[in-house]
Amino acid sequence: MIGADAARNCCHSDDDEHPDHGYLSQKKRYLARLRRIEGQVRGIHRMVDEEQYCIDVLTQISAANSALKALALALLDDHLHHCVLNAGKEGEEQLDEKLAEAFRAISRLAK
Repeated sequence: MIGADAARNCCHSDDDEHPDHGYLSQKKRYLARLRRIEGQVRGIHRMVDEEQYCIDVLTQISAANSALKALALALLDDHLHHCVLNAGKEGEEQLDEKLAEAFRAISRLAK
């Protein structure tokens, strides 16, 4: 089994000091999505501060939760197609560790 640091830095370029995580090719897109989510959360804060109707606040909370879940699933997809796929090329032990790691992440998302 690989250690926690190796698991977190699963995918390396030729230069081991610069990890090549699966989401990096979509980094700008993910950051834009996170900015929109931040705006949604600030909007929820404003709604509560302005004492808006509770159902409207709950609707916005639901939208922010959905946006976060969609982002998490996209990151998971990138992880599976990049880090897990690369671990499979390195050998069965690395693949087993990455699959277990992915399962734990999916379990956390499913809660």
